[in-house]
Formats: sequence, C-alpha cells, structure tokens
Amino acid sequence: MLRLGILGLGEGRSTISAALKSEKWVLKTICDMNEEMCRQRAKEFDFHNYTTNYQDMLDDKEIDVIAIYTPDHLHADHVKQALLHDKHVVCTKPFIDDLSRANELLEISAKTGKKVFVGQSSRFFEPMKRQRKDFEQGLIGELITIEGHYHADHRWFLEKGWSLKQAFKWLFGGLSHPTDFIRWYLPEVEEVMGYGMLSANGAKAGLKNHDTMHFIFKAKDGRIARVSGAYTGPTQPTKRDSGMSCILRGTEGASQADYHELRYAITDNTGEERIIHWGDATLKHYFRFEGQSHHAGEYQNYLEYFADSINENFTACPDIKEGIGTIALLQAMDKSLETGLPVKVADILKAFNISPESISQ
Repeated sequence: MLRLGILGLGEGRSTISAALKSEKWVLKTICDMNEEMCRQRAKEFDFHNYTTNYQDMLDDKEIDVIAIYTPDHLHADHVKQALLHDKHVVCTKPFIDDLSRANELLEISAKTGKKVFVGQSSRFFEPMKRQRKDFEQGLIGELITIEGHYHADHRWFLEKGWSLKQAFKWLFGGLSHPTDFIRWYLPEVEEVMGYGMLSANGAKAGLKNHDTMHFIFKAKDGRIARVSGAYTGPTQPTKRDSGMSCILRGTEGASQADYHELRYAITDNTGEERIIHWGDATLKHYFRFEGQSHHAGEYQNYLEYFADSINENFTACPDIKEGIGTIALLQAMDKSLETGLPVKVADILKAFNISPESISQ
C-alpha cells in the first residue's frame, strides 16, 4: 500500500475520504496552513495526524505521494518541492497557472523519475468512464465530433470574496472540465476561437471576467469540436439537461455522458439505443457529503488508478505533459476571448519557449 500526504484540506476533503476508504492507500498526514481547518478535518474523519507546515510532509520519508489541493498560483512551487523531496505527485486541475514554469517542472520530473498525475476528476465519474470504455471498444465507430458543456447556477459562489477578484476566471475554474473532455478525445487541437461576455447577473455581483462563453476547436486532422459554459443564471431541470455533459458523435453511433445525474445514453453500431442510470450504491460512492458539493468517489477512482500506475509502472493520464498541454489550450482560449480572433496553440507554446515535442498536445 502507498502512503499519502494531502496538502490543502478544502478540496482535499474528498481525497481524505477517498484515501481512508481505499484498500490501495494509507493516509499518513494531512496539512493546511489554517490550523482550524486541520482540526475540523481531524474531527470529521477521526484522523488526527495533521500539520500546518508543508515541510513536515516533505521531510517525511515514509510518504510516497503528496496530493496537492492548494490555490492555483501555488501549484507550481508545491509540485516542485514534492518532486525534489522524492515524492510522486497528484495535483488538482488546473495543473499550473503560469506556463513560464512548465519547462522547469518537466525537467525536474524527468530528472527525479517521479510521476505527476493531474486530478482531472470528471474523467473518473461513472458515466464518463462508461462512455470512454464504449468508445475504445468501437461501439460508435470513428469519432466525427465532440461537444461538451458545463452550465450551472453558481451565483452562490460569488459570495466568496476571492471569486470577485481580477485573478478569478470561470474559464479556468469551470470550463476547464468540458475542455478536458475535448482534449481526451481530440488531443491535437491546433486552433481555437471563442466569444465570451459578462452577464447582467455577474456584473451586478461584481464579477470581473466572463461568466458566459462559447468556443470552437479545430484539430490538426480537420475535425472540430465545441464547448460552452454559463455560470451565473438559472438552469433547466436536470431531467431535461445536465449541468455537465460530454457528447460523442461517431461514424456508427453516438453517446452522451451526464453529470451529476449518473446518466448515460448510447446509440451503438448495431442501432440499439440504451439509457443507463446507476443506483443508490453508486450514488453513495460518488457523493459522500452534503448535497453534491464534493465528489469523493471520483477522487477515489483516480487515486486507485494512480496507485496502479506506480505499482505497475505505466503512465497515468493526464500526466504532467498532458496537464501542461491543457493549460496551453486554456491560455489560447483566454487570448481568443481578449482579441476576438482565432488563436493557435503553437503560438502560445512558442511564447513560453515550450517545445511541442516535450508535451502532450
């Protein structure tokens, strides 16, 4: 069993639950600079080995892996420190917020030989797992196009003071999820074009950046995809429309995976149409706390997948290369919003002196 340290106990709450319930992990230490948060999690999980000093976990030679759930701007430093202290790394998305750190992290990862896994949790939700399995088995033929969206009434989120700062962008905080679906199935996106706006609701609340966005992607082989996100207005009933969906359209069939509803639909290459719903046992695996604010089951799924990759020595995806490639795409999307023009991902990489061969595009 691998021994885990967790840094950042807000989002890290799900990972505490995941590690404690997994047969592949032993939770060694949890860490947050806020001691009250440490005490709260210690009481909640009856797990009392906590520290407010990251260095304590770095120096602990019994810890094999550090899982990082700190604010985005701290990821690069926290990942670097973990690698230099001989730890494998799980880092929540987005992997980094500054591409100028990319080459340094790639070099350190290669030099230390330690694995870095990006916790892109939506890939590990049951309908998305089933969709990927069916696709890889050829049930919808060759992919023609992919569509993804993440639409949610997140006006409650704007009550958090930091969400109204200039640095906060729904592009990275929300739209990165369906954008990752595009990258999963159509990795070689070369150009993106998008439009965005700040809604009346967002402006009234004091939001600084776009809360409504639509993008079109073009891959090197000519295939296209689209993504949309809207975050500060009412949504339709979930029986009609899920908050997040991934739709694949193939030469012989089509499929749609929905979140949070544990719902999946497919028309396969025989013409058979199926809609699958998962029951209470699966629901309880994924959503263990109040409502659906945390989704520990996805974290347990990806932690166990990462454990297998370490024990069996294969690459767990998204890895550091794919994580950096995704940030380059998101940066291209951001630039398109600013300029109103198509942006090539290669130009973003060139601006930061990142070799396309060194990452997974």
